[in-house]
Amino acid sequence: MPFNLVFRMAEKQLVNKTIGMKRIFFIFLCLLILTGGASSRSFALEQFNSEQAAQSACPGDKVVWLNIPTGVYHYKWQRWYGATKHGAYVCEKEAVKSGNRASKRG
Repeated sequence: MPFNLVFRMAEKQLVNKTIGMKRIFFIFLCLLILTGGASSRSFALEQFNSEQAAQSACPGDKVVWLNIPTGVYHYKWQRWYGATKHGAYVCEKEAVKSGNRASKRG
């Protein structure tokens, strides 16, 4: 269930005032846990600590640096390649398949 749908369900209950605020918060948290959080990325990515390990696992594909919290990946010639705090080397095709996107600025 998408995050925005869960939020709308909770908001609708609040507007109708059929249940209390604490109960809405509890239901909202339970739904987030059951749906896997706010992330829409459902495909598990194989993440690598080194560029060489990633390249050996995905021959014929580009290795990109994925900023995991944002879901944005960077190419080797871009500024943030290998430079963000919470990231990993991944295969580009897998990154796209899991719902991530390429950096627009670098």
